[in-house]
Amino acid sequence: MRLKTTLSVLALLTLPMLGKGELEKSDLDVKKISRTVAYSLPVFHLNQLHFDEHISTNAFDLYINSLDPSRSYFLQSDIDAFSREANNLHKRLRKGDIDFARNAYEALMQRIDNRMKFIEQQLEKGFDLEVEEEFLWDRKDAPWPKNETEWNDLWRKRLKNEYIARLVSKEVYGDETNTVETVSSNAVAETETETTNTAAETGYDEEAEDANLSPEEFILERYKQFQLTMKSFDEEMILQRYLSSFSLVYDPHSDYMSPSSVEDFDINMKLSLVGIGAMLRPDDGTARIVRIIPGGPADRDGRLKAGDKIIAVAQGDEEPVSILHWPLYKAVRLIRGEKDSTVVLTVIPASDRSGTRTKKIDLVRDEVKLEEQAAKSEIKELELDGGITRKIGVITLPDFYADFTATSKNLADARRASSDVRRLIRNLQKEGIEGLILDLRNNGGGSLVEAIDITGQFISSGPIVQVKEKKGVQVLPDADPTVEYDGPMIVLVNRLSASASEILAAALQDYKRAIIVGDRQTHGKGTVQTLMPLGDKKGSLKLTTAGFYRINGGSTQLKGVTPDIYIPSYLDVMDVGEDSLEHALPWDTIRPAMYRTYDGFDRYLPALISQSEERLAANEEFQVYLTRRERLKERYETKTVSLSLKKRLAEAEAEKELDEIQSGAFLDDEDEDADNDHDLILNETLMILSDLIDLQQIAAQDADAPSLSEK
Repeated sequence: MRLKTTLSVLALLTLPMLGKGELEKSDLDVKKISRTVAYSLPVFHLNQLHFDEHISTNAFDLYINSLDPSRSYFLQSDIDAFSREANNLHKRLRKGDIDFARNAYEALMQRIDNRMKFIEQQLEKGFDLEVEEEFLWDRKDAPWPKNETEWNDLWRKRLKNEYIARLVSKEVYGDETNTVETVSSNAVAETETETTNTAAETGYDEEAEDANLSPEEFILERYKQFQLTMKSFDEEMILQRYLSSFSLVYDPHSDYMSPSSVEDFDINMKLSLVGIGAMLRPDDGTARIVRIIPGGPADRDGRLKAGDKIIAVAQGDEEPVSILHWPLYKAVRLIRGEKDSTVVLTVIPASDRSGTRTKKIDLVRDEVKLEEQAAKSEIKELELDGGITRKIGVITLPDFYADFTATSKNLADARRASSDVRRLIRNLQKEGIEGLILDLRNNGGGSLVEAIDITGQFISSGPIVQVKEKKGVQVLPDADPTVEYDGPMIVLVNRLSASASEILAAALQDYKRAIIVGDRQTHGKGTVQTLMPLGDKKGSLKLTTAGFYRINGGSTQLKGVTPDIYIPSYLDVMDVGEDSLEHALPWDTIRPAMYRTYDGFDRYLPALISQSEERLAANEEFQVYLTRRERLKERYETKTVSLSLKKRLAEAEAEKELDEIQSGAFLDDEDEDADNDHDLILNETLMILSDLIDLQQIAAQDADAPSLSEK
């Protein structure tokens, strides 16, 4: 079956050529900024890597991949030509020379113009939807096309994939599906005034979201919009992308912020603009959700998840604007806005790495509410044999928050996580709890001071964390001998427990004060960043300047915290940890601090692990969860997609079910608002803690029993 639609109406949508991508010059002192960055990186970054050929070749790769992350526009001959300069970029940057960045961008624009002609021709030809073939969508490590024949075949399959995705979207998903590089950019909207005006003067129709467009019209229009977006780049945007490529070689959390991005950041902090409550980072031309802020609109809504990639933003009922390949600060401009206004995000779910499935999420902008962010407690009652009820306290801590303004003024009612946790512990103990679970799932960190204070509520005193800077290592202790709770305890973590959460969990594990339960490991974010201004109209460098280390000497970087008892989770199969980031700093060790362990729970671990495994094996709900988790893993590891329409339609319903898993709609183990009976991870953790209490009671009885010599 070959489908074909005449593209006569598309003649009305055709844009005139807007040049070959020549960069608009900025008024920045590019030479001075480039030299400043080149000399600052090796001096101020924690690992102090020499600014040499290693940095140069890696920055080359990062920059080229940022321009063409799907390896679809450049040919191998382009890469060969570029590579002649790869070893010397560091030397040229020291001289303030960024000609390579400009030239590579202009070469990309010529390739984009070439592909636009091919796209029109291929869409006119149509596609055979019955032939058995596949498209390699994950081209991160794929070879560049060797010649025009390979190039054209790659693009034929790429367009066919997008064509099928459009058909499936209308048939199965209600027109919610499209592909990554074909979402409306709406002429780059108001953030690119000059480009928008140029498009408007040509009579360009911005009603591109018309559902009546044929698949061919839809695809062609989106590529024209993508072309327009890329043509809108100016010298400052290229400068930021190029200098960031050098910064990111040092580690994925270091970055260069151009003067405009710094200015925009400062304005957003001062004005009454609010957002969705999410932390973002650039990822292959998209804005990836790194963390959902507790208490924010996204957290309260529940649909947006860490790992989701934002590819377009709409204001209320307006047309969506593509943010593909935008600098992050420009994307944030669209996402933020006035309180109570609506923003609509087009996102690729974290579960769909192929990008063939997107969804739209509408959120009402609001401030992050501290009350929603605050620690909460509840008592779980377990029915034991003999009609006995056991009370277990659960404290959920979404963030290590602190009202820094009130705290700095020494106000008595200053809101702090440590004060709230202390109060909750005391209230729970008044209710007669036998054990305590501290739930740190999805807790991305916060105040280091609060993390130390809360850790200290479970030990008498001693070191909590070590901080390594270039000047040496500092041991940060809990000096307060007061212990709020000394009973059986579990710290519950997952792959999204990061930074301060890992510090607390690691310390209590090293002291053998608590059992750690959760995903195969925590996030692995064990570094500290500092924003370093470079001078007037030069921008700023965000650099990693310190690292966190456990009191046993091991870093929390990369490896995070490994739980004592592992409970499988869907997060284990997704790229949401530090180890998924390119150029992540390695795990290492320093000298252990001086500390004394408690008479801990490690002797009970073999029995606890065995009992948990037996219980989960017999739990039908959990086995269903594992089956679907395995299906999610298979889809996550699949790097190709079928180009048979029949197969794609058959797979669509299964994909919808997997989307429900990722969004937490099925047996949610992450959603605080879900039915607690369906929080399988927490339920099993309750049983583990109950087992621990039983084992401790048996051990105490054995210790009290008289020996034979005493009888």
